[in-house]
Order: sequence, then structure tokens, then C-alpha cells
Amino acid sequence: MKRSTTLAVPFPAIPRRRFVQGLVAGGVLLGLSPFARAAGMQSARTNTGSAAVLSGTEFNLEIGESPVNFTGTPRMATTVNGSLPAPTLRWREGDTVTIRVKNRLNETTSIHWHGIILPFQMDGVPGISFAGIPPGETFTYRFKVQQSGTYWYHSHSGMQEATGVYGAIIIDPAQTDSIRADREYVVQLSDWTDEDPMRVLAKLKMQGDYYNYNQPTAVDFFQDASQMGLKAAIDKRKMWNEMRMSPTDLADLSANVLTYLMNGTTPAGNWTGLFRPGERVRLRFINGAANTFYDVRIPGLQLTVVQADGVNVEPVTVDEFRFGPGETYDVLVQPKDDAYTVYAQAMDRTGYARGTLATHAGLEAPVPALDSVEWLTMTDMMGAMGGGMAGMSHSAASQSSGGMSHGGMTGMGHGNMAGMNHGSMQGMNHAGMSGMDHGAMSAAGASTQVRHARTEYGPSIDMRVDMPRTNLDDPGIGLRNNGRRVLTLSDLHTVGGPMDPRGAEREIELHLTGNMERYTWSFDGVEFGKSTPVHFRYGERVRVILHNDTMMTHPMHLHGMWSELEAPDGQFQARRHTIPVQPAQRISFLVTADALGRWAWHCHLMLHMDAGMFREVVVA
Repeated sequence: MKRSTTLAVPFPAIPRRRFVQGLVAGGVLLGLSPFARAAGMQSARTNTGSAAVLSGTEFNLEIGESPVNFTGTPRMATTVNGSLPAPTLRWREGDTVTIRVKNRLNETTSIHWHGIILPFQMDGVPGISFAGIPPGETFTYRFKVQQSGTYWYHSHSGMQEATGVYGAIIIDPAQTDSIRADREYVVQLSDWTDEDPMRVLAKLKMQGDYYNYNQPTAVDFFQDASQMGLKAAIDKRKMWNEMRMSPTDLADLSANVLTYLMNGTTPAGNWTGLFRPGERVRLRFINGAANTFYDVRIPGLQLTVVQADGVNVEPVTVDEFRFGPGETYDVLVQPKDDAYTVYAQAMDRTGYARGTLATHAGLEAPVPALDSVEWLTMTDMMGAMGGGMAGMSHSAASQSSGGMSHGGMTGMGHGNMAGMNHGSMQGMNHAGMSGMDHGAMSAAGASTQVRHARTEYGPSIDMRVDMPRTNLDDPGIGLRNNGRRVLTLSDLHTVGGPMDPRGAEREIELHLTGNMERYTWSFDGVEFGKSTPVHFRYGERVRVILHNDTMMTHPMHLHGMWSELEAPDGQFQARRHTIPVQPAQRISFLVTADALGRWAWHCHLMLHMDAGMFREVVVA
């Protein structure tokens, strides 16, 4: 294996304006602040790139600004102790920790301890759990650590999460860790934009697919025509055009505006973790991105997943996993060669973050080419009914509503929908499906009862799914049948089973809704500023049903309480703090309302949260 300071293989062929993202090594230009140098205590077993590791029970953090350069253009980042990512905090289960956070900004700031069980006053969400930290002020967080595992922290104020306020948390168990490794690394993935995030949001408000550079082209059309025939290719385009939806708009943002980072380092910077051949290495993957789902693999190594969202799971070995903002996965690997590429490509396939596991600094392994872009399918748009339509011709598909309600289609603002047979669609509405075989639908994993709130019928909604799928064994668009073993939610089984053996006392169903053209996101068609809180009774066991009426995957994060995911048959699956809900999917989980107070509940795609997919939960 040769030593090199350049990539072992060329970057994928992409336009110059996208290629320049991450062309330089990047990082904080003026180095760590005196706080980080004085307080940093590097663990003998942990390396997180340039981020200091602070351990103990007393911590002092300062949030301020630092110059950075990730693309060749200097910008200002929001940093913690002058570091991006922020310092890694190492706690021990059972200890009481005190964290003093000083605000050196000219605006209010905050820190939210993601996935940490604590009193609501310490949760760090301005307007919900406290007022925020004013400029020049210090807020002291103090709470007992009641769990162990891999977690993270980030700002919950404005766009500061996107501009650099995020860091890792490692909590050592009170007893011996059952996960044994010779060495470990935090691998925190994030994304960066040189643009003002508010300007990015404004552009999406004007045009929802502004940053989508994977739009269908004439070349794609001729390829389709050669493979499926001219009429089918025309019908395929006609269906999407009439709905005014893009089959390739998977991620809102692309490498045109984002630089993908691994431990605060660009692909050219090549973060590197060292190992000795034969060692068992634990990689604590954290998705601290504001807007990016990552598909992670290490070519040449299998990944044994041992923890999800900080909780131990029965080990499962895969080649690849997808995770969204807010999620964490711990994996074990046993490298034997000199170097391996840690490869994390964005779900929309426009760019990637990467690093290297190596026996010596300076070694590299080949960097894979980006996977090809795949279109959303009928299943992604229609749920269970779309799956049944997979074998239909595109002409037939364009003449049926599938699992989408007739009202949902006509209310989309998509013109007259001339390609749709509205007469045949009348019998497909969920309110009058008596002619359909509901037994067959249940066996296929579809729900037979879908309740749409009255608030879902309005200009903020561009689609509704009447027959969602409930399967958990789908890795998602772009990962299906790719020749690799890909992790799915159905593979995850929390060690020890559920925390609470009780069944649900009642159910709460909410729909994840939006309008791509208007770039609005909401629960049940109601954006946060117009919504009322969701109420849990203290101590009750609640089944929560999330029904995704959009064509985007939403990582849903409920603060303060665990979400215990259920399999389609109602059996306990896994304990999570962030659950990704795929397009046209219906997911259920149980919550024990054991945390008094006011809590946030939102999509962890920052722009979706900011645009309205946010709700307050009150436990009383």
C-alpha cells in the first residue's frame, strides 16, 4: 500500500461547482481555544480527530465564532471551545454531571443533550424547556446520568446546529462494558454549507427542488425508451410531470451547496484512525448532520452492529447501513490489511464523506465511486398499494391512484391530472374500500384503517397515503438489491426486551405531512406555530402511530422519553430515541410517559423542523 497525500482514485466526474466542495482539508483556521487546550483530557482508547475529549463530572463550554475553510473560501462557524466538532464529553453512568455553558455570541444559544434522559428543565430547547442562554450569560446544566452508550449534543437555537454546534457524548457503563474492543473511535458525520442557512431555506421556499441536480434528463428518457418502450417511457414522465413531483428529490440539499464532513474533516482532508492488524475496533457512528442521510460502509470489512441510539442490540453483521440526523450506531470491525476507506455517501448520491482506517498515518485505500441515482418507486409514493402495482406497465400505473386518496390527488394543485382515471379512482378512496380484500392487505403489511385529520385537506399538503406499508425490512431507496447486506429496522433487537411490559392504554396517531412546492412541513397539516401540544398522562403507556404522507424519509426525535419500536405484528423490536419513517410508511412505537414536563418532538432534518414539522409534548 503506497503512502500518499492525495486520493487513491479520482473523484467521481461531477461538475466543477460541486467538485470544489471539500477540495481543501478544511477545519478551524486558528486552532483550539485555550479552553480546549486546558480542559482536554485525551482518553487512551479514543480518538476523535481534532476534537478534544473532556471527561469527569465538571465541564466548561463556551459557544462562540471561529473562522473555518472547507471549500477554499473562508467562512465563520459557530463553535464550542473553538472546536468543530465540539469537544467529546465522556461521562460515567450514575454520576451527576455539571456543564456550564457560556454564550459568547451576539444571539441566544442553547445545548440539547440528544437522547439523554433528564429533567425537562435541563433538555435545552428554547421556548419549550427554558428561555435559552442570552448573549454574555452562562447557563448551568446539572443532572444525573442514568444510561450508557453513544450519544451527542447540539444547539437547538436558530441554525447553529448547521453552523457547527455539535459534539459527541460517550457514557461508560457503571459496570464492565459488555461490548469488548481493543480500540475505539468516534466517527461523527455532519454537513456544512458556505451559504447562510436562512438563505438556503428561503431558496427552497421559492423552489422546493432548487438544489436537486439529479433531475431526469433527455438521456434518461432515451435510456428508458430503449429498455421499456417509447410509450411506457412517455407515460413514466407524464405521471411525474402531472403530479409536479420529482422522482429524484430525495434530500432537499445536495453537494451543490453542502460539503460532507467526517469528524469535521472534508474528503480531501481524510480523517484517519489507526489500528494494529487483528484488533477489534469499535466505531461509534453519530449522524450530527443538519440535513443529510448517510449510507455507510467500509469496503473489505463487515460491520457488526452492536448498539443503536446508545442501547445495546443483539449483534447483527452487515455490509452497510443508512442513518439519518440524530441517529447513532456502534459497530465492531476487525481490520487485517493496511488501510480501509470509511465511506459515507449522501442518500441523493451527489457527494460523500470519507476517512481511513490504517496501520500508519498517510496510508489510503481506494475510494468507491458514488452509487447511481435511483428514482422513487410507486411503493415510495403509494405505500402497500404501490408495491402491488410494481408489475404494472407505466401506462396502467399512471391511470390509477393506488394508495393515494382521490381527494389527496385533486387537492395537490397539480392541474387537471389528465393522465389519471378519476372515475376508477373513486373506488380506491379509503372510506369506501369495501370491495378490496382487507385480509390480503393485512398479510401484505398494509393498514386497513387510515384516519386523515380534517387539517390535512389544505394547501400545505400535496399528498395523502391511504394504504401505507408497515414493513420494517426495507433498507430504502438506493439500497434495495444493491448486492450488499444492508441493515434494516427489522434487524434490530434491543438486548433485554422492552423497559415496560405493559401494553398500550391508548393510541395517538399523527401524520407527517408537507408540500414540496411550498416547502412546508407539518404534523397533520398543521405547522408548529399553529399547533397545540400533544398531551400524555404521567405514567401512562401510549402507542404512537406515525404515518408518513410524504415522499421523503423523516428521522423523528421525541425528547425526554424512549420510543420502543414495534414490529408489524405488534412485537417489541428496538428502543430508539430517533426513528426514521420512510415514504408512505406507517410506524408504531410505545412510550411510557415517565418524564413530567414540556418536551419537543420533531423531524431531525433541521430545515423540516424549522419549516414546521415540530410539536410540543406535555406530560402531566
